[in-house]
Amino acid sequence: MIIEVFKTNVQEESQCAIIIEILLEHYPNSSINFDLEDCDKILRIHAPVISNKKIIDILNSHGYLCEVLP
Repeated sequence: MIIEVFKTNVQEESQCAIIIEILLEHYPNSSINFDLEDCDKILRIHAPVISNKKIIDILNSHGYLCEVLP
């Protein structure tokens, strides 16, 4: 399993639920969560295979900023 962590501009729990649902369509066997308490509004994905570009593209296409945290 791979864990990737992203910085986002997601602000609301309701937005998180929608994004998680969309990401689970692409990564059905994964664990996805947000940490909105963190200043970087962290998106964490734990999955067998992860495409950072695909995740960034998905969030961007829904109007959110997303970048990989080093």
